[in-house]
Amino acid sequence: MKYKALAIDVDGTITHSDRRLSLEAAAKLRSLDIPVIIATGNVLCYAKAVSKLVGVCCNIIAENGGVIVDGFDNEPIVSDVVHECEEAYEFLSTVYDMEKLDSVHRKTEIVLRSTFDINEARELLADRFPGVEIIDTHFAIHIKSRKINKGTGLQKMAELMGLETSDFVAIGDSVNDLEMLQEAGFAIAVGNADDFLKDIADHVCEATYGDGTAEAIDFLLSNDLI
Repeated sequence: MKYKALAIDVDGTITHSDRRLSLEAAAKLRSLDIPVIIATGNVLCYAKAVSKLVGVCCNIIAENGGVIVDGFDNEPIVSDVVHECEEAYEFLSTVYDMEKLDSVHRKTEIVLRSTFDINEARELLADRFPGVEIIDTHFAIHIKSRKINKGTGLQKMAELMGLETSDFVAIGDSVNDLEMLQEAGFAIAVGNADDFLKDIADHVCEATYGDGTAEAIDFLLSNDLI
């Protein structure tokens, strides 16, 4: 089977460990003959900049599936889920000294610097806010709705593109990529990925970070999968 599109995470997947863009990964993504969808936990303006710089503009899944846009000039589809996240943050802020990140641009979730015990915070939220989850992507802590994730984002993107999610290859490295890799037709984990992501992947790269993505694309092309 040949897959018709590729959805890929950014931080830890097409970047180096210090968040520098891998130029080799970018060049290989740019050379593909299929659409490449940027799927990130970051905000839309960041994702748009990445897609432009990589040269794969402009189908984007941002904020872990909370914001979807197909085309640079189209209006984004924004999930109405931030209110419970804000309430959960207000509750946790009475317990921890927390620092918000990207609060001006973020529309569907709350993102925090990793300065508190996330496991303890999960326990505090479990009964009071069952519709909210808290995840650590290794770059930041996200308070997000359980209703949305990169998997639901991929479902919506596939619908907008006239495709099935089984038509996609997905590449990622972290907990917020899990549902996207589960939803896609073919899942790839780069070498630095969390173990549980490697466990569900169809292919695991030996190389890490952006070098892993470059390896993944070579694997897909050499096996005639894209």
